[in-house]
Amino acid sequence: MIDLSGRVLVLTGAAGGIGAAIARLFRRAGARLVLSDRAAPEDLARSLDPDGTDVVATACDVTSSREADSLAEQAVARFGRIDIVVPAAGIFPDATLEEMTDDAWASCLAVNLDGTMRVCRAAVPHMRRGGAIVTIASVAGHRGSRGHAHYAAAKGGVLAFTRSLAAELAPRGIRANAVSPGLIDTPMIAGLMQERGPGLVAQTPLGRMGTPEEVAGAVLFLASDLAGFVTGEALHVNGGLYIHS
Repeated sequence: MIDLSGRVLVLTGAAGGIGAAIARLFRRAGARLVLSDRAAPEDLARSLDPDGTDVVATACDVTSSREADSLAEQAVARFGRIDIVVPAAGIFPDATLEEMTDDAWASCLAVNLDGTMRVCRAAVPHMRRGGAIVTIASVAGHRGSRGHAHYAAAKGGVLAFTRSLAAELAPRGIRANAVSPGLIDTPMIAGLMQERGPGLVAQTPLGRMGTPEEVAGAVLFLASDLAGFVTGEALHVNGGLYIHS
């Protein structure tokens, strides 16, 4: 088992399927957690740490620089440090290009791409050598997604942003990598699976959807010392739906 005892994780999107799985797995690994979502995920925090000693829940709208800054400040005030950042807040709206409004495009990028930047920008000044950032990209950022061009563009941006962070932060001993999930069994893609699920699963060589826990395992690896010489990479968790090297 990977041991993260004493390390502090700042996690956004903690109320989502993947976010909650990350929180549970990192807690089992011994990390102290600062969990956030648009509404504070207090039930999740209590389930992981009834005494509230090592797990904190707070609200954070990642479209707000002020709230992203406050999230980092709360982590430092409570635990004195930030070791790991996982900006997992995300939305997956449906819209073809012809029906997409300016507001729909802007709001998708504001959460998925701009929010990732804001949370990382707020946390990095408080991180030190040995720290790790793991962003959440998507197979859509590599191959596109019909009916979700704004989402795919945002996740493609997350990939480029992560590679840039890796280069920029390497001299400080901070690593940055991305995880790119494929079809993961969460409520976020329920509409997509209802419309196109059987065909997409048929295109997946392993013949099934992934679980949030499988994504969380990839995030844990990249955040740990086992990945100490890995930076600027995208780890695919997609059952072979998109095979890339």
